[in-house]
Amino acid sequence: MLAIWVMGCLAAREALRERSMAVANRKTRPAKSSVSAKSARRDVAAKPAAKPADKHAAMRAATPAATPAAKGSVAPVLAFSREQELAAYRQMLLIRRFEEKAGQMYGMGLIGGFCHLYIGQEAVVVGMQMAIKAGDQVITGYRDHGHMLAIGMDAKGVLAELTGRRGGYSKGKGGSMHMFSVEKGFFGGHGIVGAQVSLGTGIAFANRYRGNDNVCLAYFGDGAANQGQVYESFNMAELWKLPVVYVIENNRYAMGTAVTRASAQADFSKRGVSFNIPGAKVDGMDVRAVMAAGDKAVRWCREGNGPYILEMMTYRYRGHSMSDPAKYRSREEVEKVRTEHDPIEQVRARLLARKMASEDELRKIDGDIRKVVNEAAEFATDNKEPDPSELWTDVVR
Repeated sequence: MLAIWVMGCLAAREALRERSMAVANRKTRPAKSSVSAKSARRDVAAKPAAKPADKHAAMRAATPAATPAAKGSVAPVLAFSREQELAAYRQMLLIRRFEEKAGQMYGMGLIGGFCHLYIGQEAVVVGMQMAIKAGDQVITGYRDHGHMLAIGMDAKGVLAELTGRRGGYSKGKGGSMHMFSVEKGFFGGHGIVGAQVSLGTGIAFANRYRGNDNVCLAYFGDGAANQGQVYESFNMAELWKLPVVYVIENNRYAMGTAVTRASAQADFSKRGVSFNIPGAKVDGMDVRAVMAAGDKAVRWCREGNGPYILEMMTYRYRGHSMSDPAKYRSREEVEKVRTEHDPIEQVRARLLARKMASEDELRKIDGDIRKVVNEAAEFATDNKEPDPSELWTDVVR
């Protein structure tokens, strides 16, 4: 301990000596012209004040209201065929209607615990699913209902798990954040912030070890992007050239703090630079841009080049969870994004404008999806709760 203390004192003395020398050097340095100094002062004065005029200003500066996603986005936008547009529309609408029903049932007391809704972010997972093949794997955090539906898991099993019924994917014992489907290649649903990143990296390691060409999509949010295990995973993934796409769903607020207030580097597509991992910023509100970026990233991984980072600039309309009143942003901000950049309305508008579908056809699709969701809600309500003996099933004693 004494040696450590002595070393600390010597280091502090050396730092003070260097600082003194730096000050002395500045004093002996030739002065710049007064014109240059005045110009610099004018430049500083012309900059906007660092402190916002109101408590929401800093948060709004980081939101997609003015440019929803993707100012500086490098991902191109593909032209979708009629079949692709309709497929994306159905999938995103299924997620939207399902989440609306889940929110309603939570309010009725039929769903307990945590419940994180995916409303507003639907284009991210739907676009990425359009970019992968059978055999690829998906893992995500606790805002996971949309991922399960997009990957093809049954709405009845997902909603029954939310209500804690034996017909749920985890037999009613896991709830919102803990569902899995080996058949569909879905590895959770994880409640620990950032945990899925290292697990997804492990799945990619298994793919590399087995010599297959499967790719793992590891989703996480802007809040989880500051976790230490994320960067340990980045390092290993690049070192061993693991086939994993890190999909950062940047919905701007994490649990309730704007990214500009919580992250020193708010451009998450650059988070892999020190590991030599390429990245791209993507308009996460446009399913076509998501698919285009996903195609490029998945191809990069499948060809053995290692990991890839995609920052999806998206937005959640609801609070972090059902218990979050979201007072850190204005209603006007949310409504502006809903009105101008909604991912589902964008597809609907294109279908109508290009005469790929009529109003009646789209209404029928909506009606069919509502029927599926209502049947799932009925099943999730009427299905029996797990038998008490299930408490010990799948538990190591």
